[in-house]
Amino acid sequence: MNDRLDWIQACTLEELQEKGVTVIKGAIAVFYYEDRVYAVDNRCPHLGFPLHKGSLCDGILTCHWHHARFDICSGGTLDPWADDVPSHAVKIVNDVVWVNPKPSTAGGIQTYKDRLHAGLAQNIGIVIAKAVVGLVEAGVPESDIARIGIEFGTANGPGWNSGLTILTAMARIAPKLDKSGKILALYQGLVHVARNSSGREARHMLDELPSSGVPYERLAKWYRSCIEVRDTQGAEKVLLTAVHQGSSMEQLSDLMLIAATDHYYLDGGHVFDFHNKAFEAVELVGGEHAKSVLSSLVPMMGRAARSEEQHQWQAPIQLVKPIEEALEVLAKGHPTQSDIAVDEGIILEQLLSDEPLQTISMLKDLLIGGMRPSQLAQLIALAASERIVRFHVQNDFGDWVAVLHTFTYAHAVHTRLDKSNEPLITRALFHGAMRIYLDRFLNVPAAARPKPISASPSSNLDDLLPMLDQRQQVASAAQWVFDYMQSGGSVDELWNTLGHALLREDADFHTFQMFEASVMEYEGWHSRTDTFAMHAQETILLACTRYLAAHAPTARELPHTARIAWRLHRGERLFEE
Repeated sequence: MNDRLDWIQACTLEELQEKGVTVIKGAIAVFYYEDRVYAVDNRCPHLGFPLHKGSLCDGILTCHWHHARFDICSGGTLDPWADDVPSHAVKIVNDVVWVNPKPSTAGGIQTYKDRLHAGLAQNIGIVIAKAVVGLVEAGVPESDIARIGIEFGTANGPGWNSGLTILTAMARIAPKLDKSGKILALYQGLVHVARNSSGREARHMLDELPSSGVPYERLAKWYRSCIEVRDTQGAEKVLLTAVHQGSSMEQLSDLMLIAATDHYYLDGGHVFDFHNKAFEAVELVGGEHAKSVLSSLVPMMGRAARSEEQHQWQAPIQLVKPIEEALEVLAKGHPTQSDIAVDEGIILEQLLSDEPLQTISMLKDLLIGGMRPSQLAQLIALAASERIVRFHVQNDFGDWVAVLHTFTYAHAVHTRLDKSNEPLITRALFHGAMRIYLDRFLNVPAAARPKPISASPSSNLDDLLPMLDQRQQVASAAQWVFDYMQSGGSVDELWNTLGHALLREDADFHTFQMFEASVMEYEGWHSRTDTFAMHAQETILLACTRYLAAHAPTARELPHTARIAWRLHRGERLFEE
């Protein structure tokens, strides 16, 4: 046997016939069954239990831990939640059994991608986790992994949802995390896509209009009119026509966001935030997915609640009419926009004040004076994060979501205005600023910001996560992060640790939103070293920390599944523990 050195000697055929099964190198189980010899990986591909301890009956090898079943001939599984077990070629030479150590059915990147799609379709967390681990370990880019989930999520179910938002957000922050953080981020996002989309009917897109060459301006007008009367089918056909005719992403974004800002703070800010995440998803996975991703946003426009119809926007102070009057003034002229010199501290103070009419007037004057809308949007997002820093735990726990929504809305507006020159979208600045005003009572009483302490603060990041193993460590966690920053700790390492504080939990949708928006808003201030910018960076870090601490700990079932998958990939023996 010329290639004998490439094979492993298992035992004599007589020994195998007597025992029925033997294990070589602790890794390959060799069976004698129905006068033939078979060899498979000894670890059950579900959770790693040794298959030589299983039962072989009627050609089916059954693992006794969770009763996963495998065809002994091919290694194929009968259970969708278990992967196929790798099989090995065998030879019998002079009554000696030899086994090829290389599996006959070795997997690869495409196998992992196929398994990921199967896990999404069947909503099986362990299958998704194993696929993500395999793809990350194989060096597949985060965007390629996220693309599978985005394609699946937009093709199934009623439209864009919280799972797709989480996945896009986690794919965006994955480069800032270590390897285990990347795995957890992508896995968590993909699991939430599966929960929202698996088992749902396929979403069938409508066709674009048969005529070609309809001017973009007319399509934008049609889309806006359809959304106004909640005609989502007409709106979808118009949108798909705009995509088909080659409209740029900036044009498509403007077309959709003009309609999304015709009314105030739609669905508690979710509509604008979801639009922003869908545009970021297209940037992530490629413009060829624009039709499926963007059209998935349209259904929510037919059911979105319009905040100007709510009492709190009308009384005791009428907010809608002053905004409309300010917008009418702005519509008369569009000054050249630039980074004008402004007192950012005064603007921030006014945004957080109890004087909404003065705030509206200030926004109008700043825009007339030529201030870039994105510069103003950044300050509005900062004011929203200050509300979270000052959110007192004496409030009803559910009110955390109120200040969270305002912040993530303001972040989405900041992101979009960084990429658009469309004047009508600046309406969102007024909507966000008034939402900050309406949140004012959630800072009564106002929680105190952390202050320097006399003792030497800890700079060991390993001290932070154990603190969050206890409930309601909001103030202590914020103080710890403040002290860490005061001692000159690494911001990159802190964000990685805060990422793990999020991803080790069974976090809800809003906590994922909070973390990603905080990371991105922090980056916007990070290039500056002046006193105001440093204070802004501190504010955003404290807001994120307080929100994470308020929502921990949880049962942590999801990250436990991911850790099992990673340990299995590394060949660890879980059953021995």
